[in-house]
Amino acid sequence: MHKAVPLFISLTLLSVASFVLAFSVGSITLNADQIFSALFQAEHNIARTIIWELRIPRAHIAFVTGGLLSLAGLLMQVLLRNPLADPYILGISSGSSVFALTAMALGLTGYWISAGAFAGALLSILLVFGLSHKNGDWNPSRLLLTGVVIAAGWGAMINFILSTSPDKPLRGMLFWLMGDINNITPEPASLFVLIAGLIMTMMIARQLNILSRGDLQAVALGVSVKPLRISLFLLASCLTAFAVIQAGSVGFIGLIVPHMLRLIIGSDHRLLIPASVLLGGSLLLISDTIARTVIAPQQLPVGVITAFIGVPFFLYLLNKNFDRNPVK
Repeated sequence: MHKAVPLFISLTLLSVASFVLAFSVGSITLNADQIFSALFQAEHNIARTIIWELRIPRAHIAFVTGGLLSLAGLLMQVLLRNPLADPYILGISSGSSVFALTAMALGLTGYWISAGAFAGALLSILLVFGLSHKNGDWNPSRLLLTGVVIAAGWGAMINFILSTSPDKPLRGMLFWLMGDINNITPEPASLFVLIAGLIMTMMIARQLNILSRGDLQAVALGVSVKPLRISLFLLASCLTAFAVIQAGSVGFIGLIVPHMLRLIIGSDHRLLIPASVLLGGSLLLISDTIARTVIAPQQLPVGVITAFIGVPFFLYLLNKNFDRNPVK
């Protein structure tokens, strides 16, 4: 706990810096005075238009989506007791992608793509829950295997859609599969979902600490393991679904952020939960700023940047940790 104060000061400063970077960088560079004037003064000018109509909505999507994915990844890793688990491991993103890509192939846009993504995520949640909960059996291995198989089935359908779709919508489909925040309207409900998910997860943080030590010890200490696992599955699935609706399938955030923080501060979920939201949001916001500026006027899928940033940094932390604590 002694690391909590400097940790959250650092993460808060990183979050503020990521927003300042997102507001200032673009086709038109804005300085600190212009940003402050646009945010807090009523004068209408080009800077105010850029900030409020373009950069704030996009920054909102990026930060909220990053927070959703990080929190969902953290919960999935506890639920499955698997350090390789991420928000997409149970096929929720794949189901969303199938329905969203179908909408794109049919020439639909905007609301219909989001509605299709939500329907696909909901169907995946119901399939995984129903098939893995058969005869009252509920354990991480059965849940993981069910999710992986369903994800593989959705993956085959994705390949079929891409193979048979006309050329015109293919670029948009590929961007969706790699994660894309361009030309997306912020969904206010997603911020509410993130805040609600954060509050609910903090309420069970102590139980997560106990559950991560094993089912036998959790039962001995009075934790109702099965209801807790079901709650974790539903909560993580909902967080993932809203993240996918917002930005498509953004990879690596939900996997690497919880790992990074565990290597730095340990496994106390009372710290990991809020820290994951702050770091995940900041990382995705910085990645999106790079994605829209690095080869401007063209824009890259944000998932490409998250991989470029996250993978080397995570490997560095992992190797550094192993150097300090070598495997015997």
